[in-house]
Amino acid sequence: MKELLGTVFFGMITDENESAYFVQQQGVTFRLDKTEGDFQIGEAVEGFAYINQRDEKRFTTHIPKSYVGHYAYGTVVASRKDLGVFVDIGLPDKEMALSLDELPTMKELWPKKGDQLMVSLRVDDKERMWATLASEQIFHALSRQGNENMHNQNIEGIVFRLKLIGTYILTEDYYIGFIHPSEREREPRLGEKVTGRVIGVRADGVLNLSLKPRSYEVISDDAQMILTFLEHDKDKRIPYTDKSSPDAIKAMFAISKGQFKRALGSLMKQGKIIQKDGYTYLVETDEAGE
Repeated sequence: MKELLGTVFFGMITDENESAYFVQQQGVTFRLDKTEGDFQIGEAVEGFAYINQRDEKRFTTHIPKSYVGHYAYGTVVASRKDLGVFVDIGLPDKEMALSLDELPTMKELWPKKGDQLMVSLRVDDKERMWATLASEQIFHALSRQGNENMHNQNIEGIVFRLKLIGTYILTEDYYIGFIHPSEREREPRLGEKVTGRVIGVRADGVLNLSLKPRSYEVISDDAQMILTFLEHDKDKRIPYTDKSSPDAIKAMFAISKGQFKRALGSLMKQGKIIQKDGYTYLVETDEAGE
């Protein structure tokens, strides 16, 4: 039976009852729910064979995203420190375990619930089904080469490999990105979705990425304080601008006028505030997008 589990094949319907058909291949019988369609005894049906959580041999015509020899993203649904993580590949009554042997040594870098892993399936000698991670060769085979026109673009991707030299991700458009440890505040975990910007393109088409904000996107403590004042005002405004007196600014914010002006300049450059008629106004999100 091992060679049938986790694979897609045609089986013959040999029997039925009120709720299920019974599909046979190589002398092994699997249960197919009648909710999946109307079939006849003697008909050949294509589907996927597996053993569910209740140790039942099942057959489904709703072929999952991942199976033996075929890789696709699955969603992490749970973890167990002594075993690994469990991945949803699209079956209603079975999640696939990914062994801790394939996970990072540091458990804080393990995938969390909702993270995505590109997996296939394997079956061990005890006929247990496991998820298995796609190799680097698989990701490179799937990927496209980046180009210099992508410089400074923001991109999203899912972490697929953690190394001492840095982190590798695959973007939504199938570009491979590399994040050097100096270009991140913390190490992303396996399967995490991250957003970065392109800071270079390697000769092999891999994108060099940074997860750090651009310098003008960094909000200083002074700017954050001003935003807090604005957010807590019912009219989303304060009667202070870069024309206000140093004494008034000092009395209200406990910073110098120079600090105040630099903070205002940063916020205006980011489109977070405007100044008008002696007031500084918070730019609401929908207004900023117009």
